[in-house]
Amino acid sequence: MFITQVSVFVENDSGKLSEITEVLAKSSIDIRALSIADTSDFGILRLIVNEPHKAAEALRDAGITARETPVIAVRLEDTPGGLHSVLTMVDNVEYIYAFVSRSEKYAYVVIRCEDQDGAVETLKKNNVKLMSNAELLV
Repeated sequence: MFITQVSVFVENDSGKLSEITEVLAKSSIDIRALSIADTSDFGILRLIVNEPHKAAEALRDAGITARETPVIAVRLEDTPGGLHSVLTMVDNVEYIYAFVSRSEKYAYVVIRCEDQDGAVETLKKNNVKLMSNAELLV
């Protein structure tokens, strides 16, 4: 099971991030999690939002490079060692970011692996709760 992440190319210029969030706000897109990695010239903004296809389309319509990427989202107990237990099950993690839920009982981790399907199967076999887009937006 995968969720859809929106990946956005961001030029490293003043106001570019604000331009992106303005497009999303005007499109009534709710950002639930984000991560940004940058260099001196550009960055990649990764977003978990309530309507990923609508968000990517709105950004592209505004002339911003955006694409939809399948990623894995897992729910784990928000306790010491929770993340470690999941990471021992998956190989070749390309990137990862996390956020806590509104209930404060769980943490959520977004993972992109070289072998996404294999990672999902391993996580399922080990009874790790895989999340859907709808579940993350509760």
